[in-house]
Amino acid sequence: MIIDFRVRPPVKSFLSLSIYTQIDWVESLVAKPLVGGLPPSAKERSLPKLLAELQECEVTHGVVWGRTVPDPRESTTNEDIAAIVAEHKGLFSGLGGVCVGQDIGAAVTAVETAITKLGLKGITVEPGFHQPPLYADNPKFYPVYQRCQELGAIVAFTMSALLGPDISYSNPEAMDRVAADFPTLKIVVSHAFWPWVAQSCGIAFRRPNIYLLPDAYGIGMPGYLQWVEAANTYLQDRLLFGSAFPVLGVKQGIEGYQQLPYKAGVLEKVLYRNAAKLLGLSA
Repeated sequence: MIIDFRVRPPVKSFLSLSIYTQIDWVESLVAKPLVGGLPPSAKERSLPKLLAELQECEVTHGVVWGRTVPDPRESTTNEDIAAIVAEHKGLFSGLGGVCVGQDIGAAVTAVETAITKLGLKGITVEPGFHQPPLYADNPKFYPVYQRCQELGAIVAFTMSALLGPDISYSNPEAMDRVAADFPTLKIVVSHAFWPWVAQSCGIAFRRPNIYLLPDAYGIGMPGYLQWVEAANTYLQDRLLFGSAFPVLGVKQGIEGYQQLPYKAGVLEKVLYRNAAKLLGLSA
Protein backbone atom coordinates (compact mmCIF):
# COMPACT_ATOMS: atom_id res chain seq x y z
CA MET A 1 0.00 0.00 0.00
CA ILE A 2 1.17 3.51 -0.83
CA ILE A 3 -0.07 7.00 0.00
CA ASP A 4 0.77 9.77 -2.45
CA PHE A 5 0.79 12.85 -0.25
CA ARG A 6 0.63 15.41 -3.06
CA VAL A 7 -1.61 15.08 -6.10
CA ARG A 8 -3.22 17.81 -8.23
CA PRO A 9 -5.85 15.96 -10.33
CA PRO A 10 -6.59 17.34 -13.83
CA VAL A 11 -10.15 18.46 -13.06
CA LYS A 12 -12.12 21.55 -12.05
CA SER A 13 -10.11 24.61 -10.99
CA PHE A 14 -6.85 22.66 -11.05
CA LEU A 15 -6.87 22.87 -14.84
CA SER A 16 -6.39 26.65 -14.63
CA LEU A 17 -3.07 26.29 -12.79
CA SER A 18 0.19 26.86 -14.64
CA ILE A 19 1.23 23.27 -13.90
CA TYR A 20 -1.38 22.33 -16.52
CA THR A 21 -1.57 25.41 -18.77
CA GLN A 22 2.24 25.38 -19.10
CA ILE A 23 2.77 21.64 -18.85
CA ASP A 24 5.68 21.60 -21.33
CA TRP A 25 7.57 24.16 -19.23
CA VAL A 26 6.80 22.21 -16.05
CA GLU A 27 8.03 19.02 -17.70
CA SER A 28 11.30 20.65 -18.74
CA LEU A 29 12.10 21.73 -15.17
CA VAL A 30 12.07 18.39 -13.36
CA ALA A 31 10.58 15.41 -15.20
CA LYS A 32 12.78 15.55 -18.30
CA PRO A 33 16.08 15.89 -16.40
CA LEU A 34 15.15 13.24 -13.84
CA VAL A 35 13.02 10.64 -15.64
CA GLY A 36 12.95 11.65 -19.30
CA GLY A 37 9.49 13.20 -19.43
CA LEU A 38 5.91 12.95 -18.21
CA PRO A 39 3.43 10.10 -18.73
CA PRO A 40 0.19 10.47 -20.75
CA SER A 41 -1.86 10.96 -17.59
CA ALA A 42 -0.10 14.30 -17.05
CA LYS A 43 0.54 15.37 -20.65
CA GLU A 44 -3.05 14.66 -21.71
CA ARG A 45 -4.55 16.05 -18.47
CA SER A 46 -6.49 12.81 -18.13
CA LEU A 47 -8.21 11.98 -14.86
CA PRO A 48 -9.12 8.41 -15.97
CA LYS A 49 -5.47 7.73 -16.78
CA LEU A 50 -4.38 9.20 -13.44
CA LEU A 51 -6.86 6.97 -11.60
CA ALA A 52 -5.62 3.96 -13.55
CA GLU A 53 -2.04 4.88 -12.68
CA LEU A 54 -2.90 5.09 -8.97
CA GLN A 55 -4.54 1.67 -9.11
CA GLU A 56 -1.66 0.11 -11.05
CA CYS A 57 0.83 1.41 -8.49
CA GLU A 58 -1.23 0.23 -5.51
CA VAL A 59 -1.73 3.77 -4.28
CA THR A 60 -4.60 3.35 -1.84
CA HIS A 61 -4.87 7.03 -0.93
CA GLY A 62 -3.84 10.43 -2.23
CA VAL A 63 -3.84 13.93 -0.77
CA VAL A 64 -5.24 16.62 -3.06
CA TRP A 65 -3.42 19.92 -2.47
CA GLY A 66 -5.30 23.13 -3.07
CA ARG A 67 -3.85 26.61 -3.37
CA THR A 68 -5.36 30.04 -2.69
CA VAL A 69 -3.21 33.02 -3.65
CA PRO A 70 -3.95 36.54 -4.90
CA ASP A 71 -3.65 35.43 -8.55
CA PRO A 72 -6.90 33.59 -9.41
CA ARG A 73 -5.13 31.82 -12.28
CA GLU A 74 -2.93 30.06 -9.70
CA SER A 75 -5.74 29.27 -7.26
CA THR A 76 -8.15 26.41 -6.69
CA THR A 77 -11.38 26.46 -4.71
CA ASN A 78 -11.89 24.55 -1.49
CA GLU A 79 -15.32 23.52 -2.72
CA ASP A 80 -13.69 21.83 -5.71
CA ILE A 81 -11.34 19.91 -3.43
CA ALA A 82 -14.21 18.80 -1.20
CA ALA A 83 -16.13 17.69 -4.32
CA ILE A 84 -13.16 15.64 -5.58
CA VAL A 85 -12.87 13.94 -2.19
CA ALA A 86 -16.61 13.20 -2.16
CA GLU A 87 -16.65 11.92 -5.75
CA HIS A 88 -13.83 9.46 -5.03
CA LYS A 89 -14.77 8.44 -1.52
CA GLY A 90 -11.93 6.84 0.39
CA LEU A 91 -9.36 7.46 -2.34
CA PHE A 92 -8.54 11.09 -1.56
CA SER A 93 -8.17 13.45 1.36
CA GLY A 94 -8.00 17.18 0.76
CA LEU A 95 -6.01 20.22 1.84
CA GLY A 96 -7.79 23.51 1.13
CA GLY A 97 -6.08 26.80 0.46
CA VAL A 98 -6.27 30.04 2.43
CA CYS A 99 -4.98 33.47 1.49
CA VAL A 100 -4.24 35.85 4.35
CA GLY A 101 -5.11 39.31 3.08
CA GLN A 102 -6.17 42.41 4.95
CA ASP A 103 -9.05 40.62 6.70
CA ILE A 104 -7.41 38.17 9.09
CA GLY A 105 -10.80 37.21 10.52
CA ALA A 106 -11.97 36.09 7.10
CA ALA A 107 -8.87 33.93 6.70
CA VAL A 108 -9.52 32.24 10.05
CA THR A 109 -13.15 31.70 9.06
CA ALA A 110 -11.98 30.13 5.79
CA VAL A 111 -9.85 27.72 7.79
CA GLU A 112 -12.78 26.77 10.01
CA THR A 113 -15.03 26.25 6.99
CA ALA A 114 -12.49 24.08 5.22
CA ILE A 115 -11.91 21.85 8.24
CA THR A 116 -15.24 21.71 10.07
CA LYS A 117 -17.73 22.05 7.19
CA LEU A 118 -15.97 20.75 4.10
CA GLY A 119 -14.20 17.96 5.96
CA LEU A 120 -10.70 18.73 4.68
CA LYS A 121 -7.62 17.54 6.58
CA GLY A 122 -5.90 20.89 6.63
CA ILE A 123 -4.96 23.96 4.66
CA THR A 124 -2.11 25.19 2.50
CA VAL A 125 -0.42 28.55 2.93
CA GLU A 126 1.76 30.19 0.27
CA PRO A 127 3.58 33.12 1.92
CA GLY A 128 5.93 33.80 -0.99
CA PHE A 129 3.04 34.17 -3.44
CA HIS A 130 1.29 36.90 -1.45
CA GLN A 131 1.36 40.49 -2.65
CA PRO A 132 3.74 41.68 -1.38
CA PRO A 133 5.58 38.42 -0.70
CA LEU A 134 5.86 37.44 2.95
CA TYR A 135 7.89 35.00 5.02
CA ALA A 136 6.22 32.10 6.80
CA ASP A 137 6.83 33.63 10.23
CA ASN A 138 5.08 36.91 9.42
CA PRO A 139 2.67 37.65 12.31
CA LYS A 140 -0.21 37.99 9.82
CA PHE A 141 -0.26 34.20 9.49
CA TYR A 142 -0.23 33.44 13.19
CA PRO A 143 -4.02 33.51 13.78
CA VAL A 144 -4.36 30.95 10.97
CA TYR A 145 -1.68 28.74 12.49
CA GLN A 146 -3.25 29.08 15.92
CA ARG A 147 -6.69 28.00 14.71
CA CYS A 148 -5.23 25.05 12.80
CA GLN A 149 -3.32 23.99 15.89
CA GLU A 150 -6.54 24.15 17.94
CA LEU A 151 -8.40 22.08 15.33
CA GLY A 152 -5.62 19.52 14.98
CA ALA A 153 -5.38 20.35 11.29
CA ILE A 154 -2.37 20.12 9.00
CA VAL A 155 -0.75 23.30 7.68
CA ALA A 156 1.10 22.61 4.44
CA PHE A 157 3.59 24.80 2.59
CA THR A 158 5.28 24.63 -0.80
CA MET A 159 8.87 25.83 -0.49
CA SER A 160 11.67 25.51 -3.01
CA ALA A 161 13.98 27.67 -5.10
CA LEU A 162 11.06 28.93 -7.22
CA LEU A 163 9.18 30.40 -4.26
CA GLY A 164 9.00 34.19 -4.00
CA PRO A 165 11.06 36.92 -5.65
CA ASP A 166 14.40 35.57 -4.36
CA ILE A 167 15.75 32.40 -2.82
CA SER A 168 15.49 33.67 0.76
CA TYR A 169 11.76 32.88 0.77
CA SER A 170 12.53 29.15 0.69
CA ASN A 171 15.08 29.32 3.51
CA PRO A 172 13.94 27.07 6.40
CA GLU A 173 14.81 29.59 9.11
CA ALA A 174 11.35 31.20 9.14
CA MET A 175 9.69 27.79 9.45
CA ASP A 176 11.98 26.95 12.35
CA ARG A 177 10.48 29.90 14.22
CA VAL A 178 6.90 28.95 13.27
CA ALA A 179 7.39 25.39 14.51
CA ALA A 180 8.81 26.69 17.78
CA ASP A 181 5.91 29.11 18.30
CA PHE A 182 3.31 26.41 17.51
CA PRO A 183 4.85 23.22 18.89
CA THR A 184 1.82 20.98 18.35
CA LEU A 185 0.95 22.30 14.88
CA LYS A 186 1.35 19.60 12.21
CA ILE A 187 3.53 21.19 9.52
CA VAL A 188 4.18 19.57 6.13
CA VAL A 189 6.60 21.20 3.67
CA SER A 190 6.37 20.12 0.04
CA HIS A 191 9.61 20.31 -1.97
CA ALA A 192 11.25 20.25 1.50
CA PHE A 193 12.92 23.67 1.09
CA TRP A 194 15.12 22.52 -1.82
CA PRO A 195 17.95 23.47 -2.38
CA TRP A 196 18.38 24.00 1.40
CA VAL A 197 18.52 20.23 1.93
CA ALA A 198 20.94 20.07 4.87
CA GLN A 199 19.12 22.97 6.55
CA SER A 200 15.76 21.25 6.04
CA CYS A 201 17.10 18.14 7.77
CA GLY A 202 18.42 20.37 10.54
CA ILE A 203 15.12 22.02 11.39
CA ALA A 204 13.31 18.68 11.19
CA PHE A 205 15.84 17.45 13.77
CA ARG A 206 15.09 20.47 15.97
CA ARG A 207 11.30 20.51 15.53
CA PRO A 208 9.39 17.23 15.91
CA ASN A 209 6.23 18.75 14.40
CA ILE A 210 7.79 19.27 10.94
CA TYR A 211 7.25 16.66 8.22
CA LEU A 212 9.35 16.84 5.05
CA LEU A 213 7.83 16.01 1.66
CA PRO A 214 10.65 16.16 -0.92
CA ASP A 215 8.32 14.75 -3.64
CA ALA A 216 9.89 15.15 -7.09
CA TYR A 217 13.03 16.76 -5.65
CA GLY A 218 13.69 13.64 -3.61
CA ILE A 219 14.69 11.31 -6.45
CA GLY A 220 17.68 13.01 -8.00
CA MET A 221 17.98 16.74 -7.46
CA PRO A 222 21.29 17.88 -5.92
CA GLY A 223 21.51 16.90 -2.27
CA TYR A 224 18.61 14.41 -2.36
CA LEU A 225 20.48 11.61 -0.60
CA GLN A 226 20.68 13.70 2.57
CA TRP A 227 16.93 13.16 3.00
CA VAL A 228 17.53 9.42 2.74
CA GLU A 229 20.30 9.66 5.35
CA ALA A 230 17.96 11.57 7.66
CA ALA A 231 15.22 8.97 7.19
CA ASN A 232 17.68 6.19 7.93
CA THR A 233 18.45 7.81 11.29
CA TYR A 234 16.18 10.25 13.16
CA LEU A 235 13.59 11.20 10.50
CA GLN A 236 12.12 7.82 9.58
CA ASP A 237 8.73 8.75 11.07
CA ARG A 238 8.46 12.20 9.43
CA LEU A 239 9.52 11.82 5.81
CA LEU A 240 6.62 11.52 3.35
CA PHE A 241 6.27 10.37 -0.24
CA GLY A 242 4.51 12.45 -2.87
CA SER A 243 4.67 12.54 -6.65
CA ALA A 244 3.58 16.19 -6.85
CA PHE A 245 1.57 15.07 -9.90
CA PRO A 246 1.67 16.43 -12.61
CA VAL A 247 5.26 17.52 -11.88
CA LEU A 248 6.05 13.79 -11.97
CA GLY A 249 3.98 10.80 -12.89
CA VAL A 250 2.85 8.74 -9.91
CA LYS A 251 4.60 5.60 -11.15
CA GLN A 252 7.78 7.56 -11.88
CA GLY A 253 7.84 8.96 -8.37
CA ILE A 254 7.25 5.60 -6.69
CA GLU A 255 9.90 3.83 -8.76
CA GLY A 256 12.34 6.63 -7.99
CA TYR A 257 11.82 6.27 -4.24
CA GLN A 258 12.01 2.47 -4.41
CA GLN A 259 15.51 2.73 -5.90
CA LEU A 260 16.86 4.85 -3.03
CA PRO A 261 19.10 3.26 -0.35
CA TYR A 262 16.64 3.22 2.55
CA LYS A 263 17.34 0.82 5.42
CA ALA A 264 15.02 -2.14 5.94
CA GLY A 265 11.59 -1.03 7.09
CA VAL A 266 12.13 2.67 6.42
CA LEU A 267 10.74 2.79 2.89
CA GLU A 268 7.41 1.34 4.07
CA LYS A 269 7.12 4.22 6.54
CA VAL A 270 7.98 6.80 3.88
CA LEU A 271 5.58 5.37 1.29
CA TYR A 272 2.68 4.63 3.61
CA ARG A 273 2.81 4.47 7.39
CA ASN A 274 3.93 8.02 8.14
CA ALA A 275 1.20 9.51 5.98
CA ALA A 276 -1.45 7.13 7.33
CA LYS A 277 -0.66 8.18 10.89
CA LEU A 278 -0.60 11.89 10.04
CA LEU A 279 -3.93 11.66 8.22
CA GLY A 280 -5.55 9.48 10.87
CA LEU A 281 -6.07 6.56 8.48
CA SER A 282 -5.97 2.92 9.44
CA ALA A 283 -2.51 1.38 9.04
